[in-house]
Amino acid sequence: MSGELDTERLAPRERVIAERYVLRAELGRGGMGIVWRGEDRVIGRAVAVKEMRLGEGVTDAERAEFEQRILREARTAGRLNDPAVVTVYDVVHDQGSIYIVMELVEAPTLADIVRRSGPLAPAMVADLGRQVLAALEAAHAAGIVHRDVKPSNIMVAATGRAKLTDFGIAQAADDPTLTKTGAVIGSPAYLAPERLAGHEASPASDIWSLGAVLYYAIEGRAAFERDTTAATLGAVLNHVPYLTRVQGPLAAAVSGMLAAAPEGRLAGPQIRSLLGAVGSDGTQVLPPRQAEFQNTMLMSAGAHPTRPSQGSELPGRGRRGLWPVAAAVVVALGAAGGGGYFSGHSSGYTSGKKTQAVADARASDGVRVFTLGGPSSQFPKLSFSYNNCLSGPPFVPGTPVYQGADCDKPHDLEVYYITDTVDTTFSKYGKDGTGPVPYPGLAELSRAAQELCWADRLIAPSANPAGNHYTYAALIPSEDMWNGASDLPSGWQADRKIRCLMWNVPGQQLPGDASQ
Repeated sequence: MSGELDTERLAPRERVIAERYVLRAELGRGGMGIVWRGEDRVIGRAVAVKEMRLGEGVTDAERAEFEQRILREARTAGRLNDPAVVTVYDVVHDQGSIYIVMELVEAPTLADIVRRSGPLAPAMVADLGRQVLAALEAAHAAGIVHRDVKPSNIMVAATGRAKLTDFGIAQAADDPTLTKTGAVIGSPAYLAPERLAGHEASPASDIWSLGAVLYYAIEGRAAFERDTTAATLGAVLNHVPYLTRVQGPLAAAVSGMLAAAPEGRLAGPQIRSLLGAVGSDGTQVLPPRQAEFQNTMLMSAGAHPTRPSQGSELPGRGRRGLWPVAAAVVVALGAAGGGGYFSGHSSGYTSGKKTQAVADARASDGVRVFTLGGPSSQFPKLSFSYNNCLSGPPFVPGTPVYQGADCDKPHDLEVYYITDTVDTTFSKYGKDGTGPVPYPGLAELSRAAQELCWADRLIAPSANPAGNHYTYAALIPSEDMWNGASDLPSGWQADRKIRCLMWNVPGQQLPGDASQ
């Protein structure tokens, strides 16, 4: 383990602890102690030695609890075996202090790197995320929660090798509870919302913290850090962060990890699939944006900002829905810029005029986007009835007619994912009679649709079977459809859903579930 200081400070004099370890130079210090560069005289190897210290005025009981916690740290880290975890070699007592002897990693922290060089390249962020995720999964499998995942606890070598350190406040599920005293342990800007609400740390809270770390690496700044601790905690609870430099699988992964509800966050396999796709055509680096936006629509209602309607796996299908990513992406609509969402003005759209702004548009991630509903849309009238598997003509703009099909048998078109973009339960708009939800604009709806439809098809095990070539598309509501305008087809109501569709190459149908 190495510290965060640029210049090493020599120990006042050569110190030998436990008649074995020589302390050579100070590497860094924090609230709980000092890290030294040391040498193991028995084995003859360089080590890092963490000298744990308590402030003045602590009681004997507090000191005893502190020592138990430190011993637990050593036991915890010693149980882990992963290349991205800093190895603990020994723990010793000497002259009233406790020392933890660890692997010496001579590398800057992620915090150091970003401070000096700015945001990291998407591929590097993804690789870093995969390594730290593997370390966390190893810990979680052992019943251990890290509790303090943050940039200064991740060291990154010049080769790109990452190391997660400081399990000093990790809590093993089978260890006596030493930290249930009402105090929140960890760094405020990287604490999951449920931790601030008083709930115990969990594997899901580590995942949230990793999402905040990757956001920091992508943007070059912390998503929730503010000038005061109170403001930082408020941001964690109320702010919806929006990635400005990337889109596609990396943005979907980070958004999915930062879902407010623990049960709504992505799991390890989903995160790994998304991060594994970064660097392909599915990732587009965007120019930096100057503004940081809030999800004012939900926040003004006093509701938690990441609780939109859940996306849903459509009935009768074996395909896995990706509602956590959908929830995160949909919330990003309110946080995305342009004022269209806040003022009710469209972005890139003129009411009453037919537009082809997104006609035949192909995102770099391979998801086409089309508008649905009314004369200003590419599909003025397209009915899916209650079926999500259909048979009919090729999917091209206009008014094609489809019939419901058995999903177990070959079919021509499939609506494989659907989600609402707004839940008025958590909004000041709609149910309480204060007015309609403003149309967010084609640009923001298109971006959200591309990300959630792309992410879901990426994770689906049958995304592109051999001998087939699927096309993926998203249907977003036109402004007429969103507002329930009078020029909609007879019987149509306002609809704010995003629908994800897929079809096979011309002349081939999608295989039925029974044949997969």
